[in-house]
Parts: sequence; C-alpha cells; structure tokens
Amino acid sequence: MSKEILKRYHQTNHFGANLGIELNITEPGNINYEVEVKKHHLATMHSAHGGFLAAIMDQVVGTSALSMATLDGNVVSTVELKMNFLNGAFLGDKLLATGLVLKKGKKLIVVEGKIFNQNQQLLVTGLATLNVYPFDKSDMNFK
Repeated sequence: MSKEILKRYHQTNHFGANLGIELNITEPGNINYEVEVKKHHLATMHSAHGGFLAAIMDQVVGTSALSMATLDGNVVSTVELKMNFLNGAFLGDKLLATGLVLKKGKKLIVVEGKIFNQNQQLLVTGLATLNVYPFDKSDMNFK
C-alpha cells in the first residue's frame, strides 16, 4: 500500500510537478528533491522568489513525512512550517532539498528540511509539523 499511496500522491500533485522538482527517496522518512532555478522561479532579474523556496521546503518536509506515514497506510498534511532564509538562490543554481523525519508519533510527524545550492551552501532551513491521518480520508482515495 505504501508505494501505491506515493504513486497516487505524485499523480495528483500538479503543483509539485509544476515546480520542476525531481524526487529521490533514500529510505522512508529520508528524501531529497533536486531542481534547477529557472526564469519563471525568479522574483528579480537573478534571484529566486522566496515563495518558490517555501514551496520546495513544504514539498520536501511533506514528502519526507508521507514516505514514513504510508508505511502504516496513512497520509499527512502540513500543520506548521517554520523557515529561515539564510542565503539567496539564483538563476541557474541547482538546488538540493533534503527532508528527514526527526520524530514520528501516532498523530504528528516532525521533519527537518534543508535547501542547499550546487556549492553545498545552506540556503534555507525548515522545521515542520505534519498531521497524520488515514488514507481513506484523503482525496487521493480514487480507483
């Protein structure tokens, strides 16, 4: 069921696909996304929009939690996301976003996220809390 839930999530996650991110699951609860900063991600002539970076962070912490929750037939939704923007991302940068589950409870999962550029410079840190609930209550429960 775990792989089927992740497959359905990627079928329905049009926003994530629009970001141009590529997923790699190292193990449940430990994932990363890769993406190149393109012109349509910019807020200025060369700098990526903070909303783009925030969207990547929400994707990485959410998918990290989801990869863990699906083991029990559950899905997740973001309850809280705190971020620190430490350095900018620029046109052409190749970003690596990592997500790692710090704590899995029955109802909540806490995840740490980080976004780096191609020089391994830390750009953004994040900490998220996600709600865990049964797959049957999600809108991904289609046949």
